[in-house]
Amino acid sequence: MSFYDIVGSYLFWAPWLGLIAITAPLLILGYGWKISPTLRWLWLIGPLSVLSLLIVAVPAAVGALYPDSQSTFASTLRYGADLFIYFLVLFDLIAIAILVLDLITLPNPSRIKIERQMLRSASLGGYHESKIFLENRSNRSFFGDVKEDLPESFTCEPESHRLVLGPSKRIELTSRLRPGRRGVFQFEFVYFQFFSRLGFWRRMVQRPCPGELLVYPNMKQLEEYALLARTNRLSLIGVRRTRNLGQDSNFERLRDYSQDDNYKHIDWRATARRRKLTVKQFQQDKSQRIVFLLDCGRMMTNEYQGLSLLDYALNSILMLSYVALHQGDSVGMMCFSDRVEKYVPLRGGIDQMNRILHGLFDRFPSMKQSNFDNAFLSFSKRCRRRTMVVLITSVIDDVTASQVTGYLSTLAGRHLPLLVLLRDHRIFDAADNPAMDNAMLYRSAAAAQILVWRNEVLKKIKDGGSLTIDAFPEQLTAPLVNRYLEVKAKHLL
Repeated sequence: MSFYDIVGSYLFWAPWLGLIAITAPLLILGYGWKISPTLRWLWLIGPLSVLSLLIVAVPAAVGALYPDSQSTFASTLRYGADLFIYFLVLFDLIAIAILVLDLITLPNPSRIKIERQMLRSASLGGYHESKIFLENRSNRSFFGDVKEDLPESFTCEPESHRLVLGPSKRIELTSRLRPGRRGVFQFEFVYFQFFSRLGFWRRMVQRPCPGELLVYPNMKQLEEYALLARTNRLSLIGVRRTRNLGQDSNFERLRDYSQDDNYKHIDWRATARRRKLTVKQFQQDKSQRIVFLLDCGRMMTNEYQGLSLLDYALNSILMLSYVALHQGDSVGMMCFSDRVEKYVPLRGGIDQMNRILHGLFDRFPSMKQSNFDNAFLSFSKRCRRRTMVVLITSVIDDVTASQVTGYLSTLAGRHLPLLVLLRDHRIFDAADNPAMDNAMLYRSAAAAQILVWRNEVLKKIKDGGSLTIDAFPEQLTAPLVNRYLEVKAKHLL
């Protein structure tokens, strides 16, 4: 049997055997070691694959053109075809050897040590620095890419790092993380993509690198308040200056008389001793008590501009807590849904701000029906002294409204209740912008009826002796702080 007969009989099996010879090792490498070829394969294997097709085409063409010819030209042509095939097979073997040798240059990922370093707390919407330290404990270099395992809603700058790590070297990779929501987030892995020396192979590796990050609400508004308070410009954020009614009774200090002082406040003994007009200066009552009852049930799941009603309530609570603690008052908090989820006892001092932050940052609204019975019963057991009780919720049904009205009227005898009702933009928009078609007209009428019912609920609560605030969620902070300052100025607590 001639050479061409052997090649011709092999034509049917050659493609299948070649496919198996190529795909089987790739499947084994990919499944067992996460190793796969790169696009550089195309530059090496692509031309050889095209030329390899000539192994089939050239013998067939020569055999068809000169089946029985014994001429010198036919013999030369056959000899050239044989020589081409031999060289092509040799080049294929060289290419396979190059790929195998390049595969061996892939480094062992277990020889690289990983360490994560970052602060444990971050602010919502701000940038947080994360550092990853890599140490090469082998005598080979590592080439590739590194990417962090990010929790949901996180963004990272840059998204990945280019890795060039020499033998026995240590490098530091710095990323800027930006969280998109509050809570506790776990970092579990670091992803590597290692390349071989010539770049024909890559290996995907997942290495454990645990870390925990606590994302707190954005505290930028507190810094803004402190700055405006120092420069007496609180009116820029809607906080108005409240005039004190009556006289403060707590003595603070003695000071020199000024033209606007009341002569009744002159201390004649101190004046005679100092031989200079001296007046008594009084301060507002301190150590007053404020407790926030925060509804975390299904009515607080409504969203506006990407934030839930609960998120807006948290921002307002943090602002009022900051103001009250700097006024010398004590602040506490209770979060509830179908049960009491979190309770921060009443305390004063700046450290209480951290406790409130820890109590609020991982609270999220749930689709559970709020149980006001448990919330008010738990509050009554914990707070006996007169307290300003700030209930923040949203109601749209008679059952919940009657419960809130009843409990607040009961508290009005011993405590000072303040109900904060958060408005739903969809209801107010539907009532303010009626359409001409019947469907939208009915919707507008229903929204208007809900608003009338809402006003009746607020009036009933006011008649029961409670204070009220009715505001859109994004506009809640200023009215809440103003109402607190009004309570302090009027000595209602």
